[in-house]
Amino acid sequence: MKISTIKKILKNPKMFLRIIFSKRFFNILDDETYLKIKWKLNMGNELNLVEPQTFNEKLQWLKIHDRKPYYSQLVDKYEAKVWAEKIIGEEYIVPNLGVWDTFDEIEFEKLPKQFVLKCTHDSGGLIICRDKNKLDISQARKVVEKSYKRNFYWSGREWPYKNVKPRIIAEKFMSDGRTEEMGLTDFKFFCFNGKPEFIYISHGLENHDLAGISFYDLKGNKLPFKRMDYKEIPGEQFPLPNNFDEMVNVAEKLAIEVKNPFVRVDLYEIEGNIYFSEITFFPCSGFIPFDPCSVDKKLGKLIDLTPVLKKKN
Repeated sequence: MKISTIKKILKNPKMFLRIIFSKRFFNILDDETYLKIKWKLNMGNELNLVEPQTFNEKLQWLKIHDRKPYYSQLVDKYEAKVWAEKIIGEEYIVPNLGVWDTFDEIEFEKLPKQFVLKCTHDSGGLIICRDKNKLDISQARKVVEKSYKRNFYWSGREWPYKNVKPRIIAEKFMSDGRTEEMGLTDFKFFCFNGKPEFIYISHGLENHDLAGISFYDLKGNKLPFKRMDYKEIPGEQFPLPNNFDEMVNVAEKLAIEVKNPFVRVDLYEIEGNIYFSEITFFPCSGFIPFDPCSVDKKLGKLIDLTPVLKKKN
């Protein structure tokens, strides 16, 4: 950018603010600078990337310093299932109904009455079809194509998403017997150096007003902290599935194979069967609003950055 152009921008407050808050401006920033700005805006203090202490800080540090190429496969919603099947077996994988490069390629007449449609490279943009006869295809197109055009990397600089090829995938519709409004119950295992330490359980995420998220130990006892942005699930205990020990083992197998300081492994339990959901490297993009805030530092102690530092040096 020319000096004369910069001076012109600085003399015009409206132009300056418009540029500062534009996507184009943020996209020219390097990852570290961008994350420091976003951290300040979201968390209210300075991001410590020299000696990160908290859980969230260490996730930001890992975004920059732990960049194994195969991570991109693990955030691809199609390729992650291929990877997971090799480790835990086909019986744990939600069946695919099709994968396409564009929305126009989808042959809706060949899909069953119920299915789930989503992009393989993004987070969100989910279409849950419970009755194909009532599906608004034009609205589905808007949702899916908006997701298709988005590169999830830019919003939180979660670099594994940067080069994932955009595709659209249809999966078998799954129900665990809860009400339609509550949707599936997610068992999200927080794994540190390959070991599941605790879970958070979520349901109703299709509707933020109905959604509930709570943290539990591996015996189903509610932990003494929560997220500020979601309601808690009522009760001090969660009735874990009968095959929960198997779920822990599945999560551990996958986490060990990832070979990194932290990963979240998401699973479903449906009619006595366990299914792989996804791998998440940076929950809430490393901006989890813990309550109380002090738990952020406590959980940070569980992330050992030493293996990554040794490889860097």
